[in-house]
Amino acid sequence: MGYETANESLNIMNQGILNCLIPSRVIPRLLACLAFWAAGAAGTGAAPAAELAWTDIRNLGVEGRGWNDTPDFYGRLPAAAKTVVRPPVWDLSRHSAGLLVRFVTGAPAIHARWAVTSGSLAMPHMPATGVSGLDLYVRAPGREWRWLATAMPRAMTNSQALVAGLPPGEREYLLYLPLYNGLQSAELGVPAPARLRPADPWGPGVRKPAVFYGTSIVQGGCASRPGMAHPAILGRRFNWPTINLGFSGNGRMEPELADLLAELDPAVYVLDCLPNMSAAEVAGRVEPFVRRLRAARPQTPVVLVEDRTFPAAVLLPGPRQEQRERRAALARAFANLRKTGVSRLYYVRGESLLGADGEATVDGSHPTDLGFLRQAEALARTLKPLLKPSP
Repeated sequence: MGYETANESLNIMNQGILNCLIPSRVIPRLLACLAFWAAGAAGTGAAPAAELAWTDIRNLGVEGRGWNDTPDFYGRLPAAAKTVVRPPVWDLSRHSAGLLVRFVTGAPAIHARWAVTSGSLAMPHMPATGVSGLDLYVRAPGREWRWLATAMPRAMTNSQALVAGLPPGEREYLLYLPLYNGLQSAELGVPAPARLRPADPWGPGVRKPAVFYGTSIVQGGCASRPGMAHPAILGRRFNWPTINLGFSGNGRMEPELADLLAELDPAVYVLDCLPNMSAAEVAGRVEPFVRRLRAARPQTPVVLVEDRTFPAAVLLPGPRQEQRERRAALARAFANLRKTGVSRLYYVRGESLLGADGEATVDGSHPTDLGFLRQAEALARTLKPLLKPSP
């Protein structure tokens, strides 16, 4: 129904029964509101909620969870960790960074409704779409993943049409969850009688997840949307499951985190904590952390990542010297570990992470989407030979 047709129909109602039931002074405002709603519905082509079949995404197999015994389903650390890790780490673990669901449907449209745990939907340097939104990808005919839609949060509880007008045929989709907010619930809706079903494995062979442990950058700050954090980019690139254990401002290589990571059985550990550590902390913590991991997982590759280069370091001597000291401490720890027989240990230099043009951060520290793409490219060179499916 178009805007003019809606107005004509409503004016006819105004001449009849509506006059009998509603005071005349209220009718013009009511008619205008109804006409506006009718025009909006006509423009979106969205199916009424009653015609949608809704599925709780937990029934589709949420991925990216390292532990099943979390107090909140969308939390990232087990319940026992609450009394072990520092309170900021625990609080950040309740953000759903890195969690995703893959599903298959032949529906002509996909809707989402979700509720987050915090009313802080955005940050000054990171949009609500990244902090609290959802991000939808589709597997294209060539098997590569392509972005399709982003759900934009406007409140703690949201319901939106993600995409409509999809051509016939079943496809695999991937939905990323919020990076910097907790999730109370999330559902996907499709027009009945279409249905959703869980997707098949990422690919042939056994694919243990790649575990990323680190800072706000690992968690996804400041990606414009959840699919642009570099662990997510790498997951799509290699068709590989990932676990995001980034804790904003709190990736400090503490021994209790080493013990928790050692509970997992991943394909690789990527340790990217330097932005949250001083040179003294790097010197004192990296070797014990890696040795704890190696004692529990003697064959699992461990990748040590330097911190990215501050764009302002080209001019400011303070940040430049700070980075040099941290990187030198990490390089010494790496050399010491290798000398003492720690094998399957790899090193990624920071100069390659964001490029050399100074254009890849939002605030001189946290990457933009461009920065995350570059960081993913830099890490991919090291990870590619390590991510091999086993029979």
